[in-house]
Amino acid sequence: MGNLLGSWRLKEPSTVEECDSTWGSDSEGDEPAAADDSGVSEAAGPAEGDRAAGDPEDASPQLAESPDSVSKMKRSFYAARDLYKYRHSYPNYRKSRQPNEYRNLRFYLNKIPLVPDGIYVEEILTKWRGDYDKLEHNHTYIQWLFPLREQGLNFYAHELTQEEIKEFQSTREAKRRFLAAYSLMLDFYGIKLLDKSGNVARASNWPQRFQHLNESQHNYLRITRILKSLGELGYEAFKAPLVHLFLEESLCHNTLPNMLHSALEYFVYTIRLPATRRRLLRYARQHYRPAHAFLWGPPPKRRGGVGAGGGGVGSGSSGIRAPAPTPEQQRRGEESTGGIGTVVSSYEAGASLDLAAGLGSSALMAAGPRERSEHNDVVLL
Repeated sequence: MGNLLGSWRLKEPSTVEECDSTWGSDSEGDEPAAADDSGVSEAAGPAEGDRAAGDPEDASPQLAESPDSVSKMKRSFYAARDLYKYRHSYPNYRKSRQPNEYRNLRFYLNKIPLVPDGIYVEEILTKWRGDYDKLEHNHTYIQWLFPLREQGLNFYAHELTQEEIKEFQSTREAKRRFLAAYSLMLDFYGIKLLDKSGNVARASNWPQRFQHLNESQHNYLRITRILKSLGELGYEAFKAPLVHLFLEESLCHNTLPNMLHSALEYFVYTIRLPATRRRLLRYARQHYRPAHAFLWGPPPKRRGGVGAGGGGVGSGSSGIRAPAPTPEQQRRGEESTGGIGTVVSSYEAGASLDLAAGLGSSALMAAGPRERSEHNDVVLL
C-alpha cells in the first residue's frame, strides 16, 4: 500500500483559469486580510501605499495592436502552472533521499563558496556592489543568492528543502546577508530598499539603470526568481511593494515598457495572497491601454444560462470558473470520503500528506518561441 500511495499524484490544473485563484473570491473592496493560496499563514504585508503617479491618463503607454491582434492575445498556461506550483509549495515533488547538507544556509553563513566560481557570499556583498558589468554578465551567482525549491541553470547550486528553510529563517546572520543581497540587486536595477517592511523607491541611479533594465530582458527572469526566493525565506511581504513599483514605472511613467508583460504574467502571480494580487491587478487595469486588452481579470460577468443538463452557467452565476482545489482542500475532501473511490478526471488522485508538503519540478513547455524561452528561463534560472 505504501508503494501504491507513493505513486499517486495530486490533481494538477489543466487550464489558466484553474491555476489562477485570484478572482475566485472577488470583492470590489480591498480586503484587509485573506488566506493565501498555499494554506500556510503569512505575516501581514506592509501597506502597499499606492504612489502618486502624476497624470496616469497622459503617461500610460498606448499599445499599438490592432483589434484583431488584441483578440488573439492570451495568457500563458505554462507561466500560470509554474506559479501555481510555486504558490502551492510544489505539491507533487518527491523528497530527495540524499542527505540534507544545508548548502544554501552554509553559503549564507560564509562557510562555503558558491560553485563553480569559488566566491564567498561576503565577497559578493562587499565587492560587487556597483560593479554592474559583473552583476550583468555573471550567471552563476543568482541561484546561490536566491535559492528556490526547484533546479536552476547552475546545476552546482542546490535546491532548498523545507528543513533548510526553517533553519534559515531562524538564523540571524543568514537573514541579514540575504537582505543585503536583495539590496545589492535592487541597486543594480536602480531601486533602493527604504525600510525593514520592504518598501522601495527609485534610487539616484535610476535613469541609467532603468534604461538598461528595459533593454536587458533576461533580468526579468532573475526578478521572478528573486520574488520567489523572498517568499520562500520569510519575506513574502516584500514582494508587493516591488511589483507595484514595476507596474507604476511600466504603466504610468513608461520607463520600463518592455517589462510590463513580465510584471503582469509573472511578478504579480508570485504573490500568495489573492487579495494582494487583486489590488495590484486593479491598479494595473486602471492604467492599462488599450483597456479592452487587459487579460488578467476580473473575468467578465455572465448573465443567464443554459437549460437543465446543458452544463452551462446558471442564472445569477458570475460565470467565474472555480479555481483548482488547493492540495489542502483535496486532502480534506479525500478524508471526508475515506480516501477511496475518488475520481480525479485524467489525473491520479493524491492521498499522501508528504506529497502535499513537497515541491515539484516545473514544466518545460511553451506555445511560442518567446514564451518557451521566457518560461523555461523563469523556471530554471
